[in-house]
Amino acid sequence: MAARTFGALLLAIAASQARAEVIHVKIENLAFTPAEIRAHVGDTVEWINADFIAHTATARDGAWDVLIPINTTRRVVLKAEGTVTYFCKFHPNMIGRIVVAE
Repeated sequence: MAARTFGALLLAIAASQARAEVIHVKIENLAFTPAEIRAHVGDTVEWINADFIAHTATARDGAWDVLIPINTTRRVVLKAEGTVTYFCKFHPNMIGRIVVAE
């Protein structure tokens, strides 16, 4: 019985890891593109700064604060379901939104 439960757990973990995706958000012209994305718990959001200045991706709820220098990429793995609004601390008019489902 324990072996069967352990096997089911391994299959569940493998299935969740197999479906995890990397979602790209480009930063250019003082904007996050796309401004809204849909993702799942376990997915990774990768910001690519193609702009002429540094930016941040800062979650309004304080979950993460990522500095993204010029010509770099930074990542965050999404750990919880819900809607996260984020912004650039240097340019507060830059706003993005991530809708995270289980």
